[in-house]
Amino acid sequence: MTPAEPMPSAGMAEVRIVAASPEAARRVAEVLRHCFPATEQRSYPAGHDGGTRLHITVDTTHTPEPTATAPPWLATSKSAARDRPHTDEV
Repeated sequence: MTPAEPMPSAGMAEVRIVAASPEAARRVAEVLRHCFPATEQRSYPAGHDGGTRLHITVDTTHTPEPTATAPPWLATSKSAARDRPHTDEV
């Protein structure tokens, strides 16, 4: 199966945020930028109800030092989906 979009380069991660409002999506992107260097965010309408889809690329090779103020759950969290895609993902 060929991905619909090209894969990011090594160490980079494409993040998609879908939120009910642009402000909620921006808040999540701000937290990501606090933890990782990132590109400028790109936002798009997410539906007829006024939702927002925000795309941002983060560089996972440059993370803050462990003494930084990153929340501890970030380092220890695991996916509840167990590597399964969400229902709206291919």
